[in-house]
Amino acid sequence: MIRKITKPVLIGPYTIGGGGRVLIQSMTNTRTSDAQATLSQIRALADAGCDIVRCTVSDNDDARALYQIKESSPIPVVADIHFDYRLAIAAAEAGADKIRINPGNIGSDDRVAAVCRVCREKKIPIRVGINSGSVEKEILNKYGAPTAEALCESAIKAARLLERFDFYDIVISAKSSDVVTTIMTNRLLSAQTDYPIHIGVTESGTERAGVIRSSAGIGSLLCDGIGDTIRISLSADPVKEIEAARILMAACGLRGAETVEIIACPTCGRTRVPVMEIAAELEKRIAAAKLKPKRRIRVAVMGCAVNGPGEAREADAGIAGGDGEALLFRKGKIIEKISCRDGSQSASNRLMEEIRRIIEEDNG
Repeated sequence: MIRKITKPVLIGPYTIGGGGRVLIQSMTNTRTSDAQATLSQIRALADAGCDIVRCTVSDNDDARALYQIKESSPIPVVADIHFDYRLAIAAAEAGADKIRINPGNIGSDDRVAAVCRVCREKKIPIRVGINSGSVEKEILNKYGAPTAEALCESAIKAARLLERFDFYDIVISAKSSDVVTTIMTNRLLSAQTDYPIHIGVTESGTERAGVIRSSAGIGSLLCDGIGDTIRISLSADPVKEIEAARILMAACGLRGAETVEIIACPTCGRTRVPVMEIAAELEKRIAAAKLKPKRRIRVAVMGCAVNGPGEAREADAGIAGGDGEALLFRKGKIIEKISCRDGSQSASNRLMEEIRRIIEEDNG
C-alpha cells in the first residue's frame, strides 16, 4: 500500500501525518466535568490501544475539569468545542493537546481569529470537523444536498479560514453517516489538500452494525492510502471502538497494528473440533491478557486438514482439527497433537502458551 504523505502536525508525543503511523482515536462519553470518571475511561481506552482521546467541552465546568484531566491523562486530549469560541480558548488555556471546532458554528470571523491566536501561541493544532449536518446553507444550495462535493468544499473552506489568520497546524475531518459519501468525500479531500485527514463514518450505529459500516468506509480509505487518524464511532462502550480499530488496522496491514489477530475457518461438514468455541475462547483470553506484541501476530483456528497447515501456513501459530484432536503448527510446521475432548479449553490453553512464547521470542 502506498500512503499519501501529508503535512506533519504535532500532538503531544505523536505526529499526525507526515508518513507516520495511523493513530487510533476515541471519545469519552462521561460528563467531562466529572474528572475522575473521565480519567477512568481514558485510562481504559489507553490500555486498549487508544492513541488520542477527545472530550466534549460544553460548558465552563467541563473547561475547568480539563486542567485535571490533561494533567493526569496518559494520552493526548482533544477538546471538542461547538458554538462557544470562549470554551475553545479556555480549553487551550487548560492545556488541551488539540482543539476540535467547526468554524461554521463558532460565530464571526473575529471569534475564529481569537481561537487561532491562542492556539498558535500555545502551539496547539486545530481539527476542523465537518459533517453532513453542518454544511453551510450556500454550499447546500449549490449542490442541493450534503454530497461528497459539498462536504469537501465546506472542509476546504474551513481550512482556508484558519489560514487567513496565519494558522496552519490543521487536521481536517469530513464525515457522513453514509458510507459511500464518506469515502468519496475523503478521496476528494485527499486530492485537494496536503493537511492530515482524520477519517470515520459518523453515527455508524450499534456495535455490530457500526463496526461493519465503519470498516467498509474507513477500510476502503486506508487501503487507498488515505487517512492519518481514525475513529470507529459506535453506540457502545468506547473501548469497543479501539478493539475494532486495531483489528481493522491489522486487516489493512498498517504499521501500528501490533496485535494478535485470530483467523478462523467458517466450518463445514468436515469439522470435527469446536472451532467457533475455540476461536471465541481464545479471543476472550487474548483481550483479557492485554498482550503487547511488537508486531501483528496471526493465529489460525482451522477445522480440518484442508484449511489447516496448508491454507494457513503463513500464520505464526495455529491448530488444524481432526477427529477430537487438533494439530498444533507454527508457520505451517506441525509441532504436536492436542486433544479437544474437553471442548475449547485444551486448544485455547495451548495456543495462549504459544502466543506468549512468540512474543517472548520477538522481545529477545
